[in-house]
Formats: sequence, structure tokens, C-alpha cells
Amino acid sequence: SIDQAGEAVKAATAAFPAWSRTPIEKRQAIVNKIADALNANAAELARILTAEQGKPLPEAQGEIAWAEGYLRHTATMSLEMKVVQDDAAARVEVRRMPLGVVVGIVAWNFPMLLAAWKIGPALVAGNTIVIKPAPTTPAATLKLGALIKDIVPPGVINIIADDNDLGPYLTSHPAVAKVSFTGSVETGRKIMKSGADTLKRLTLELGGNDVAIVLDDVNVAEVAPKIFEAAMTNCGQVCIAAKRIYVQGAIYEEMAAALAAIAKDAVVDDGSKQGTRLGPLQNKAQYDKVRSLLDSARKQGGTVIGGETLDRPGYFLRPAIVKNVKEGTRIVDEEQFGPIAPLIRFEDDDDVVRRANATQYGLGGSVWSSNPARARKIAEQIEAGTVWINQHIAIGPHIPMAGAKQSGVGVEQGPEGLAEFTQVRVLSIAKSAA
Repeated sequence: SIDQAGEAVKAATAAFPAWSRTPIEKRQAIVNKIADALNANAAELARILTAEQGKPLPEAQGEIAWAEGYLRHTATMSLEMKVVQDDAAARVEVRRMPLGVVVGIVAWNFPMLLAAWKIGPALVAGNTIVIKPAPTTPAATLKLGALIKDIVPPGVINIIADDNDLGPYLTSHPAVAKVSFTGSVETGRKIMKSGADTLKRLTLELGGNDVAIVLDDVNVAEVAPKIFEAAMTNCGQVCIAAKRIYVQGAIYEEMAAALAAIAKDAVVDDGSKQGTRLGPLQNKAQYDKVRSLLDSARKQGGTVIGGETLDRPGYFLRPAIVKNVKEGTRIVDEEQFGPIAPLIRFEDDDDVVRRANATQYGLGGSVWSSNPARARKIAEQIEAGTVWINQHIAIGPHIPMAGAKQSGVGVEQGPEGLAEFTQVRVLSIAKSAA
């Protein structure tokens, strides 16, 4: 309720003065203790995550381990004071100070990992935080809250679940200094407007329609499983998944056949069952959207291989390889966020760069080639925050992650990501006597 959200902000506001004055070593130690709690309860948290999110249990276990690892790495980071001038005239120091109360709004695709991405740097930097998990995936996050309630001082971390109705209240609240949001471009725009009256600090990690460019010099048998993984991990519900696969003409049919064979063999089932490769889509709205995109692809002349619904309760869909589609169709132009790999034919290296960049999105992208110089030349021209060569979704807590264009504002991870949770404060001291 609004009242509870108000209480959460109030508690975070009250806790901030003491927490911000707590030595950074103690703040780092508490972030490590949160990681310890994740580690000690990993099996239970992974089961809850699979039950509410749908991902196969090994992927859920991986997410808990990643969340723990991100927290531990963040706990090693500090904010050193820098001296930018020290001469006969003056000494000038630059410090990084905490902002205050942070609101962290988390998407439903990686509830635990995304919460860790916000909690770790917020706390290390000296802020307090209100975390709002997605309405369809609050359970694991609330369980984490129960596990850490005696580890973290009261009010420093507050977790509030909602029915998708508290976002506007939290993002416009005058006591909130910063909003860190992971989710869709549309919601990101709303949050930017909502925070405008109080000029909130914002980090927005938004949608992507990430390109994977596969050049004609690759070994198709080796690359196809990696492309499939890049497109289909977490049932394709990954902001930086490969969502537009550009394949050079000479290998187009061979790559399509290889991906279709992998898709045909992929086990789609309950995520808690051993051997499941893809679980269900997480919610009905996403399921309906993905089905509508596949229908539109068929109507617009595409060939859909797979993509059948399963005759059982739940939002199960077989992975779809979609051939003979191009820009101007919904399945290529829109972010699918589902188990879909559209294959777009190209012939010329320069032409594919132009086509890859003709989008509002710019989160990530990859280039696949056995020729490093050729791959690098293309990769350096892709307008995205991260471009990989011969890999995709290779991320880590030490690597800054930033969206270009409408895929986001600000940076997460690495020293740059930690700095986003701070305010620069300059102390400039004249050397001559007053």
C-alpha cells in the first residue's frame, strides 16, 4: 500500500544519517554478510526463484551465485578521495558523498541478481535503499529480506512489494534522492518524467534489441550453439540477449538449419524438472506479446520454425527460429523478450553496420568471425554500450555496463557504476591566510 511505501521511505530517511557516517569498511562488511546469507540459503532461494520466475533450476542456482559474487566484488570497492590540485595557491580535494535514500526498482527476469546490482553499490556508497521487486516476482526478494533483517541496521534496506501501483509514488517522492531502475524503455520514460520535479538522480537500464552479426567465415557447427544460448537463455527474457541475428548470405541456410536442430532438441518443461532447457515465459502479458509477434511474422512473410504452444497449463512456448524476415517487420523492429531468434540475411559488411544501427536501442551487440581484424572493424562501429566479439552476455561486476541511445541512462557495475550512487563534493582550500 501507499502507506507502507511511505513507511519504507521514512525508515530509509531515518537510517541514512547514521549509515552514511558508518566507516566504509563496516558498510563493506555488511554487504559481505548479505552475500553470506545468499550463500547459506542458496538452495532454498533458487527453488523459490524457479517457482516464481520459471527459469530452469540450474539457471536459478546460477543467478543466486552471480548475485552473491556481485555483492562480494562490490564490497571490495571503495571511493577514494582525489587531490586534483595542491600547490602554493590551493589544495583541492574531490570526494564522493552518499546521496541519501535510493529507490531500486527491479525487473522480473532476474529478480535476485538485479536486486544485488542495486543493494551492493547503494550500501557501499553510504546510501539507504528501498527495493521494489516486480509484482510477478516478489517472493525470493522478500525471503532475502527476512534472511538479512538482523544483519543490516534497521531502515538501511527496505523491501516493498506492490500490485504494480507504487512506482509513481516512489519515483516522485521528495525524500528519494535517486532511482535505479531496470525494465522497459516505456517505463523508463515514465520514471524520468516522474523524477523531473525533484531532479532525481537516475540510472535507467532499459530494453535492448541486441544484434548478433554472424560473418561468413565462422564455423557454423561451433557458433550455432553459442548463438542459440545468447538468444534463448532465461527463455529469451534477457535485456542483452541476441534478438536480431544478422547472418551473411553464404552461410544463411546452414546457420538456420543448425539453429533449428538445436531448437527442436531443446526440452521445454517445468523449470524444476531435471533436463529442462527452457522454462515457461514468466507472465501472461509477455506470453501474449511473444505469440502476437510470431503471428505477425507469419503474416508478414516470415517462416517460423518451432514456436508452438504446449498443450498444458502455463505459458510454455517452444523456441522459434524465424527465417526470411527483415527490418520493417515487428519481429525485427521490436524487442521480443522471448524464445525467438529472427534470422536476417545480409551480404555486405558496411551494409550490416548501417542496418544494425538503425534502431532506437543500443544496449549490446556481438560480432562473430574467425577473422579478428574484420570482426573488430565491424564491432567498433556498432552503436551500443557493450559490443562483444565471438561471445555474448559476457558481463561481470568489474565491467561497466551502459545503454546507448534509448537503452538507458547512466552506468551500472565497475567503479563507474559505484560512482553513480554518489554526489561529487569538492573541498577547495586557499593556502594564503584569510
